[in-house]
Amino acid sequence: MASILIRGGRVIDPASGTDDTLDVLIEGDRITRIAKGIESLDGQVIDASGLIVSPGLIDPHVHLREPGQEHKETIQTGSQAAVAGGFTTVCCMPNTAPTLDSPEIVRFVYDRARDAACRVYPVAAGTVGRQGEQMTEIQLLAQAGAIGISDDGDVIVSAGMMKSVLTATASAGLCFMQHCQEPTLTRNASMHAGGVSTRLGLGGWPRVAEELIIERDVRLVGETGCRYHVQHLSCAGSVDLIRAARGRGLPVTAEASPHHLLLTEEACLGYDTNTKMNPPLREHSDIEAIKQGVADGTITILATDHAPHAPDEKALPFNEAPFGIIGLETALAGYAQALVEPGNIDWPKLIELITVNPAKLCNLDRDHLGEEGLGELREGGLADVTLIDPNLEWTVTKADLEGLSCNTPFLGRSFSARPVMTVVGGQIRHSRLESHAAVYTH
Repeated sequence: MASILIRGGRVIDPASGTDDTLDVLIEGDRITRIAKGIESLDGQVIDASGLIVSPGLIDPHVHLREPGQEHKETIQTGSQAAVAGGFTTVCCMPNTAPTLDSPEIVRFVYDRARDAACRVYPVAAGTVGRQGEQMTEIQLLAQAGAIGISDDGDVIVSAGMMKSVLTATASAGLCFMQHCQEPTLTRNASMHAGGVSTRLGLGGWPRVAEELIIERDVRLVGETGCRYHVQHLSCAGSVDLIRAARGRGLPVTAEASPHHLLLTEEACLGYDTNTKMNPPLREHSDIEAIKQGVADGTITILATDHAPHAPDEKALPFNEAPFGIIGLETALAGYAQALVEPGNIDWPKLIELITVNPAKLCNLDRDHLGEEGLGELREGGLADVTLIDPNLEWTVTKADLEGLSCNTPFLGRSFSARPVMTVVGGQIRHSRLESHAAVYTH
C-alpha cells in the first residue's frame, strides 16, 4: 500500500481543535496516524517544517461551465485549477446549458467528475431552467446526489415560489444558496452605484438590490425552517441583516469572496472588465464591514465564485462584457492577505472557514457521510490534505492559472502565502515542493 509521511508540519484541524507540530501518515486513501515522531516508512516522506498542514480546502461556490460552455471551463480543467489553489473539493453551480435541474444532469456531472483532479459535487437548480416559474423535483435531485439547491446567477423573484422551494429544500435536508439580486433595481447596471459609476458613465447597482432579497428571504426562512445561505455577500447592510438573523437563531449563513475582501469600485476606473462582477465591487466601508463580519462569526464561509469567461467575451466594452472572474488559484492567498495579515483572524480561523464549515453547509461532513466525511484531519478519515506555506512571496502570472480562462484582476498582484501541495484521496494532485513536483494530468 502506497504511503506518504508528512513530517513536522503545523497541523491545524479546526474540527478537533488541533494546532500542533505533528506528523501525518497517509496509507492508501486514508490518514492512518497523526502523532509526533512517526517512523519513516518505505513511501514518500515530505518535510513540512515551516508549513501548515490543513484539511483539504473546500469551495462551495464555483462555476465549471459544463455542460454547454466548455470553451470557458470544463469539469476537468476546473478541477486542475482547484488543486493548484489547494482545493480538494469544489461544489459546482447549476447555471450551465442545459441547467442542472434534473437527476440525469446531476448524474452527468458525477460521471464527468470521475477522472477529475479533485472531488466535484453538483448544486442543483430550484426552478426549471432557473426561470423561477416551475419548481424542480428537489427530492429527486437530492437522491441523485445534489448537495445543495440554488438558482445562482438569478434570484427567485416570486416570494410564493421561493417559499415553496425553501419548503421542499428543507424536506430534502439540503441548504438553499441564494443569489441576492432584486432584478428591477439592477437593469442595465454594470457596477456599484456611486461616484465611480457616475464618473465612468456606467449603470449603477445599488446595495439595496442585495439587501431587499435577504430581508424577504429571512422572513421566509422563519416560516419554513430551511437552511439558507447568502452567496457572495458584498455590502455592509447585508452583514447587518445576516447578523440580526443569526442572532434570532435562524439557520442563516453567508459567504464572502476574495474580490469583495480586497478590491473596491475604484478598481473599475480603467474600464478593466476583469473588475466587472456580480455582485459588484463596492466601497471601502463595505470591505471593512465584511471583514468585521468574518471576525465576529457572522460570516462563516469563504468561497471564490470562480467564474471563467473566454478572452473575447471579456474584451467587449465594460457594459457589454459578462460578469465574473476566476478565483480558485489565488483564493487562499487573497484570504490570507485580506484577513490574516491585517489581524482580523488567525490561520486556524481561516482554515475553519474553508474546510469544516463549507463541508457542513453542503452535507459533506462526517455527520452526513460517516467515515467518508470531508473537512477534517483525523485518523481513519479520507486523506484530503493541503499543505500551505504561510510565508511564500509570489506574484500572480498567467503561468499560475491552470484553468481555461485567465479573467482575473489579480494578475501582477503580489501575495505572501500559497498552497504548496494538494493531496486528494492519498494522491498528490499538485505540488510546488521541489522534491515532489507532481502535477495531475488526465
